[in-house]
Amino acid sequence: MNIVCIAWGSLLWKPQGLKLASSWHPGGPPLPLEFARQSDDSPELALVLCETARPAPTYYAYLATGDLDEARAMVREREKITLARPEWIGSIPALDGAQGDPRIVAWLRAKRIDAAVWTAVPPKFDGQNGRVPTADEVLAWLDSRSGEQRAAAEDYIRRTPAHIDTLYRRAIEAQLGWRPRRDAHVTQRH
Repeated sequence: MNIVCIAWGSLLWKPQGLKLASSWHPGGPPLPLEFARQSDDSPELALVLCETARPAPTYYAYLATGDLDEARAMVREREKITLARPEWIGSIPALDGAQGDPRIVAWLRAKRIDAAVWTAVPPKFDGQNGRVPTADEVLAWLDSRSGEQRAAAEDYIRRTPAHIDTLYRRAIEAQLGWRPRRDAHVTQRH
């Protein structure tokens, strides 16, 4: 079975525990993405699936495994998702409470790829999973960061490939001036 990981955020530049069998390829399924999750373990505002957002481009890389459980475990460990939240790891075929995604099913069929995994953590703001912040809340929170926290939050947003153009990203660029880095593109195999 050939399995890909679909990604759009820090997995692209920090795949860490993912065992990739290819480089990241553009042309993943367009998915609704937004900078809408306060991270539990860093000062980043992560780019996550957000059904109220407009579709944005994604990337995919083949994984060095043909076992879907192993592929899901790689994502779970990389993203520090507890065993109590198996639904936060998306997969086709859907397992462990994950919901199938018809957009990804159609994309897999068109690409003739057997299976996919991805990070399916929900938006989160002010400690509430599922809460989508407003653009004003995002801007105020990011602008309130200082020192190393601000640098890390800015780095995350600036490293995200430029063509992942979300409404909040436009607001962040306009108010904070955090434009994509010149090297914010994906060309490396990790």
